[in-house]
Amino acid sequence: MTPSIHPPDPEPLGGIDDYFTDSSQAPVDRAVDRAIAAVAARQNGNITRQQLYGLGLDDNAIAYRIRVGRLYRVFRGVYSVGRPAITPHQRAAAAVLACGPGAALSQGSAMTLWGYWRHWDTPFEVTVVGDRRTRGIHVHRSTTLRRPDITTQLGIRVTTPARTLIDMTPRLKDKALKRNVNNALNSRWLTEDQLADTLARHPNAPGTKRIAKLIGLPGTPTRSGWEDEFPAFCAKYGLPAPVMGQPFHGYILDALFVEDGVIVELDSWRFHKGKPAFETDRERDADTLAHGLVTVRITEERLEERPEREAKRLHAILWRRRAGRGHAPNAA
Repeated sequence: MTPSIHPPDPEPLGGIDDYFTDSSQAPVDRAVDRAIAAVAARQNGNITRQQLYGLGLDDNAIAYRIRVGRLYRVFRGVYSVGRPAITPHQRAAAAVLACGPGAALSQGSAMTLWGYWRHWDTPFEVTVVGDRRTRGIHVHRSTTLRRPDITTQLGIRVTTPARTLIDMTPRLKDKALKRNVNNALNSRWLTEDQLADTLARHPNAPGTKRIAKLIGLPGTPTRSGWEDEFPAFCAKYGLPAPVMGQPFHGYILDALFVEDGVIVELDSWRFHKGKPAFETDRERDADTLAHGLVTVRITEERLEERPEREAKRLHAILWRRRAGRGHAPNAA
């Protein structure tokens, strides 16, 4: 699906006159219909049967309003008011209402509501706590859905962006997951702290470890791990032994091939995210190049998933440096 950073606004709902145009209504009926319209306006044009009972209507009064076109059935126990539910937002809101208190739009439907996907798939997906099933809705049952995992967006109860990403992870291949996490973190709806907090509350969820790895949370590769793993990588693929953590003109170099004047820097989201880190990295590269060293940046993903390719490329870089220069400058 093609991501869209900001979700589109639903079609605005009108007032009572947009719902009911029968001027011959008795004053009592019109007062009731005003109350119905007021509830529906807060729920994307929908109302539940239980809410109608709460407004004083009985089964006969509800049946009458269905017959004359004041109520339209959307899902079992949920009606659109004054006109059929046409827009995806109206029908998505109705799906959540049909699944009862505590339900929330989730999974792919939540991705679209948050604007990370452009298109609505059907049936709508809703997560519930318990064993409620509603025809025409893809219901997910959860024992871990908690109040902090639910919010309201465009008048619809929905899982938070962080919880949505966790729920979606088992469906997504690595490339798609990375793209969707990146889109979410670059939207107005999610910060890395919020994502990290949600991951901490759901340590055993199937998606937690994969997302944590992407954003460099504890338990994923670290500097100390790099200091052990990169020399082992070099030994395995016949590369020279690097010097790890070498000081050089005010910097600490991740790895240095001294004889060839080549620095290898590990780029991870945790240590290199954001504009300040981007600028610092480029400043560092320019300074070390001015002293005769070139920098090769390797990501954790490339090193883990394509080690042979990375080793072959490093061999070529070192060979060309060795052929074209003498000894590397002294570190200071």
